[in-house]
Amino acid sequence: MSSGRCVILLCMAALLAACTHWPERRDGYRVDHQYPATAYSSRIYHLVLHYTSSEEPRALRSLTGPEVSSHYLVPVPPRGETRPVIYQMVPEHERAWHAGVSAWGSRSNINDTSIGIEIINTGPRAAEGGVAWAPYPPEQIDAVIALVRDLVRRYDIDPINIVGHSDVAPLRKVDPGPAFPWKALYDAGLGVWPEERVVQRYRDWFTLLPPTLSDVQEALATFGYPIRLTGEPDRQTCSTVQAFQMRFRPADYRGVPDAETVAILWALLERYRPALLPPLAEWDTGGPPSWAGWNVTCPVMRDTGHG
Repeated sequence: MSSGRCVILLCMAALLAACTHWPERRDGYRVDHQYPATAYSSRIYHLVLHYTSSEEPRALRSLTGPEVSSHYLVPVPPRGETRPVIYQMVPEHERAWHAGVSAWGSRSNINDTSIGIEIINTGPRAAEGGVAWAPYPPEQIDAVIALVRDLVRRYDIDPINIVGHSDVAPLRKVDPGPAFPWKALYDAGLGVWPEERVVQRYRDWFTLLPPTLSDVQEALATFGYPIRLTGEPDRQTCSTVQAFQMRFRPADYRGVPDAETVAILWALLERYRPALLPPLAEWDTGGPPSWAGWNVTCPVMRDTGHG
């Protein structure tokens, strides 16, 4: 290469470098980007998973209408599809209308701090002997896992903040329902799950020394659930326990805070919220458990899955 050509290339490189500090032209003003700040954080702290309670055509109409929206919609991929197409409906930096009145941990209005992921699934239907829940095909869950993994990586989301709609709004919502395979997400390195040996330890403890209902409410609130500490077997407690069971003990989600349920709850707190773990009180051996005389029924709601 000739020396003259080298000089020209060097000059061009210098000009290109200088151009990076030229102000951006906007309508009526210019913006200089050469002094980026470091004292800021992402608005995104949560991922909220939903089901649509409908097939894809109706879900698309609802989520592109004037009342509700979601950042992403995960359809059922065609059989054999290895790289499924996921619909992005709202830019990630914008606020979608998917969670409605909601709270998790110390934050409320979860729409402000979350990305919403709707999943095509028809939810519950009446069936002989109770309620049947639509399954989630493995190919669809693979797509959900790929999407969640990417979002977690880019926004450094705490595993405990990957939640369902029923977690952040247990009095109103049941999605993504007990058929959603939360354990599959955990096995893929996403979200939270208790250690069975720890669950067994607490199960043995609580079988002999059951917690009070106030203790259960406090533990649920410590984990993140929006629940008031009333000490009463009220509807909000029943619905919150039911939401917890749908996620972590889906084989039985009657809403009764039995020994296995509270053992799972305490095992989760020990693993993910150890500094906030409520102390094990000095209960009287053989005393009535917190679920004794439980007389609140928790019928499974059939909701729209949106908002």
